[in-house]
Amino acid sequence: MRRRILALVAVALLAAAGCSGSGGGGGKSVVVTTNILGDITRAVVGDQAEVTVLMKPNADPHSFGISAQQAAQVERAGLIVYNGLGLEEGMLRTVRTAEENGVPALPAGERVNPISYADTKPDPHFWTDPARVRDAVKTIADEVVAHVGGVDEAVVRANAERYRGEIEALDRMMTEKFGGIPRERRKLVTNHHVFGYLAQRYGFEVVGAVIPGGTTLASPSSSDLKALADTVRAAGVPVIFADSSQPDRLARVLAEQAGLHVQVAPLFSESLSEPGQGAATYLEMMRANTESITTGLTRS
Repeated sequence: MRRRILALVAVALLAAAGCSGSGGGGGKSVVVTTNILGDITRAVVGDQAEVTVLMKPNADPHSFGISAQQAAQVERAGLIVYNGLGLEEGMLRTVRTAEENGVPALPAGERVNPISYADTKPDPHFWTDPARVRDAVKTIADEVVAHVGGVDEAVVRANAERYRGEIEALDRMMTEKFGGIPRERRKLVTNHHVFGYLAQRYGFEVVGAVIPGGTTLASPSSSDLKALADTVRAAGVPVIFADSSQPDRLARVLAEQAGLHVQVAPLFSESLSEPGQGAATYLEMMRANTESITTGLTRS
């Protein structure tokens, strides 16, 4: 009889544990939408939980899709970390459905004092400002501790503090490098509006973008291109920075319309790369972009 009672107690405990891992949080996994946030989240979580990143390297965060298996992982997560502010246009419905079913979700971009485009829509590209990423790291750690079952809080918070220190070192390096660019040359033209946060922090002027708005899903009209070409000509911009995950055809068309010998230089703006391609981590991506921007605006 005693053995049977113990067996029944064990079954009840297992059932309770299974319930805690679904819906309302407590599961051992963290699911992250974009690969940039995925790398940041892995630095915070370490070996304390499984981190699944949905977006592949070199993908477009505005349009990437997920499989049915990945959608099921979202539904079973202990925590979803996503960018928000309209970035993940291709899978926002999946995140919303999971939230409605009780899965905790963190819209990281909404927690770091976001800025807006000129048309008042929120700018989702907060990761180009390391100071905001440093703040996001603390928020991610707080949410992991609150919602992911079985993690050691002390380890997660130590991971977060170590990584915040690395981000602060990155910020100092970027400040020093960009400080060497003459102020009159700190002008950026890109494929689409990505670097508003970077411009605000380091004193750049965003002259314009080939694709209007903050999404790669829009298309420029001929009048858009002409207007921007006139702006580029007037500003004397020596280089156009094109997103490495997108073809630079539009940027080259703009360069031709401007009637200037304008260099087109790639940046890793919205996606990490495969290992060995120059931007396999957030820190590597930001260092590479800093070098590209500095070189493009000082040697051209």
